[in-house]
Amino acid sequence: MTGSPAVATAPFAWGPPPARDLPEALLSAAPGASAVAVGLYRRGQRSFAVRGSTAFEGGTPVEPSTRFEIGSLTKTFTALLFAELAARGDVGHHDPAARHLPPGTSVPARGTEITLTHLATHTSGLPRLPPGLLRSAAGRLMTNPYAGFGRADVLRALARTRLRARPGDRVHYSNFGAGVLGHALCGADGGVPYEDLLAARVLRPLGLHDTSATPDPPPGATQVTGYWHHRPRPPFAIPGLPGAGAVRSSAHDLLTFAEALISPGSAAVTGVPSAPLRTALEDVVRPRLVLPRSTSRLALIWNIRPRADGTGLYHHSGGTRGCTAFVGFSIRHDTALVALANCASGPGNTLVQQAYETLSGLVRERVGG
Repeated sequence: MTGSPAVATAPFAWGPPPARDLPEALLSAAPGASAVAVGLYRRGQRSFAVRGSTAFEGGTPVEPSTRFEIGSLTKTFTALLFAELAARGDVGHHDPAARHLPPGTSVPARGTEITLTHLATHTSGLPRLPPGLLRSAAGRLMTNPYAGFGRADVLRALARTRLRARPGDRVHYSNFGAGVLGHALCGADGGVPYEDLLAARVLRPLGLHDTSATPDPPPGATQVTGYWHHRPRPPFAIPGLPGAGAVRSSAHDLLTFAEALISPGSAAVTGVPSAPLRTALEDVVRPRLVLPRSTSRLALIWNIRPRADGTGLYHHSGGTRGCTAFVGFSIRHDTALVALANCASGPGNTLVQQAYETLSGLVRERVGG
């Protein structure tokens, strides 16, 4: 253990209503964290609850603008980037992904059938991870498993991949697929690095100043240290698949992001979204398919859980070896919830489950009220 856990049990700093709607079960759901940040938007109001400091030792107090690693929540940003490029006409939803990958990239058998939408709905047939990644991660599995696997490794791995299913036939969650989508989008824009393309097309237009796909925070910003069993983790690195997990963000920015998805004209959006981006915000949440043996649906990356009143609850989670993240929202009920903690998922960390249940309960209250 590194340092005393006393910081992790310090009181929360509460914002104005509707923060009072947040149950203590959510606010205490990540006992291994030194830092927790929650954002809530409800009925036109937004508020934050934060607790602790950025590290067990030597940290600074957490604020709504404090950055956390958000892991797979990155995929929701990549999906919006895809929808924005599609709205501009730079790509088509059903373009073959191979068309936009670097020249000379080889794809597996049937790989020419993989479209950008297949990648954004986990129906590409690609496995969860690229072949060779786990072998490259030997000795780093519990610290930084993706750090030694770069873009060239990913593209070489694509050539020797065996698809798990014919593209379009089956949903299979794939970090590999989301990463390939990121590379294809960058290729469609002339090879601009993912972090630069995302910043130019999505982050700056939405006024998300705390958010980036780079490991270092902007000048003056604070960023948490991640923990696993109270042991500090190195900054998460995923050079080969940035579109799947490279983004850092804050409770403030993620709540703004969710509000923009609920209402593209939201006053919370402090940037100046272009017409293509406003179109993309609507397109990215459009249901695309129904999951087999379930009534749940998928939009572009976003999961949609149907509700008895006919509405859908959008949600996605993310995690790294040192952080856990959740974003969920209901468009019809004008409600969104963000939860972040600087500890990895595992026994005792119920942040994602508690966040989903809290949001679901708030929507029920909204329906009942």
